Amino acid sequence: MTGPQPRVRFAPSPTGYFHVGSARTSLFNWLFARQQGGTFILRIEDTDAERSRPEWVSGILSAMAWLGMEPDEGPFFQSARADRHREAIDALWNGGFLYACDCTREAVIERTRNNAVPGYDGFCRDRGLERGPGRALRFRVPDEGTTVVHDLVRGDVEFPNASMEDFVCAKSNGQPLFVFANVVDDRDSAITHVIRGEDLLPSTPKGILLWHALDSVADGGIRALPRFAHLPMLVNERRQKLSKRRDPVALELYRDAGYLAVAMRNYLALLGWSPPGDQEKVDVEVLISTFRLEDVHHAPAFFDVQKLRHLNGEYIRELSLDAFVEASLPWVAPDQGAPSIAAPQAAIAPRETTSSGPTPPPGAAAPTAWRPPTDPPWPRERFDPAAFRRIAPAVQERVTTLGEVPAMIDFLFLVDPIIDPVSWEKVVADPNARSVLSAAAERYAACEWVAAVLHDETRALGDQLGLKLNKAQAPIRVAITGRGVGPPLFESLEVLGRDVTLQRIRQALDRLSSSSGTL
Repeated sequence: MTGPQPRVRFAPSPTGYFHVGSARTSLFNWLFARQQGGTFILRIEDTDAERSRPEWVSGILSAMAWLGMEPDEGPFFQSARADRHREAIDALWNGGFLYACDCTREAVIERTRNNAVPGYDGFCRDRGLERGPGRALRFRVPDEGTTVVHDLVRGDVEFPNASMEDFVCAKSNGQPLFVFANVVDDRDSAITHVIRGEDLLPSTPKGILLWHALDSVADGGIRALPRFAHLPMLVNERRQKLSKRRDPVALELYRDAGYLAVAMRNYLALLGWSPPGDQEKVDVEVLISTFRLEDVHHAPAFFDVQKLRHLNGEYIRELSLDAFVEASLPWVAPDQGAPSIAAPQAAIAPRETTSSGPTPPPGAAAPTAWRPPTDPPWPRERFDPAAFRRIAPAVQERVTTLGEVPAMIDFLFLVDPIIDPVSWEKVVADPNARSVLSAAAERYAACEWVAAVLHDETRALGDQLGLKLNKAQAPIRVAITGRGVGPPLFESLEVLGRDVTLQRIRQALDRLSSSSGTL
């Protein structure tokens, strides 16, 4: 690649949770900047005062920090650039590129109801209205010619100017619209590449026309038009566009469920692009070194939650024991450890206004350190770090998310296990359950308390009763852990201890002896 050092920007609107599609867009910008030795800029497009909220800003910052994609510059807040946007509006008005329009939405709809070409019909274009309250400012789209978007992903996309309406640059209250503010900010930030979702492709020719118009009035000097790359949309299993109302699209949901940031980042990179070869589990260094915008596919990308879960499980099993224990602490012992993924305070501290970035608006407080949304089901004082570390290797092999860990180990730290009704009904229906539990209580009372011996004693009592090991251990597992599945039984018994194990077996026998055997 030749030319100036690349400058890319990720420009989310803080109007909701951090969408996985936004995360993918952010990642592709970040990968491109890292691969090209460029600059990755974060710009918060918060001019929609009615929908933008400070907590959504905090969510964006913390999510990006969690993914390890903190910006080189920013965050810059678009809402603080009102003066600069007004300057650009004045320049275009004085240059004859804008005209005032007092049409209401209802009037436009009524007037154009039967028009062959949808959209605004240019009613006010030649009325000579002055700027003023209640009048929007529209851009004079050329009547002839074609605007071409040279797209690194989709090739050249042509838009006949005659098919574009005279679009609004500033509302009747003076507030700039998305396309206009976006172009002004990109020019002032010297953005070289605009990498964003394909849903914004239809607005790109408007941006190009605005860019050239601002060049014509020398607003900020002549600026080279950035190169564009519109990323494929993300779809669900029905090949429908991911919807906030229908699909689990909030990145926070996956973080809270215990997905690892490294797994999420790896998976997002595969949505529309793939590194050379057929390997899907790829280190970030490989992602950076091999990423090319020209290799991004234009077909929709399937956001496959099951594939993400599988990949996350692989990353979990790859962790060292120390790393797995530390990563699990927010779910099992919030007071003893939590990932520090809040955006640094310096990222949103007041800064001097520059041509590319203003002081953040009031209320954009730094996000606090993240924690899972729920605490573990046991009292915090009952958590035993040593016991958890002993059982951790067995748990690590069986979970696909860190959020699954508490249910695997709650029997260790609760006074009484949480009994799964379906599992207990199977014990009640098992004609051998009482004999198994009685024999286990007798053998476990005297044997050496290590997993291998407990395994042999259970196998022996099964042989004595004519049962295979899996049948013999089933009622014991439910009596001890409350569930029919979980970490290896005999390692679990060793960690739990003889006294608690025998107590729970006796409690299970008492329940079986009751008239109904129910809970």
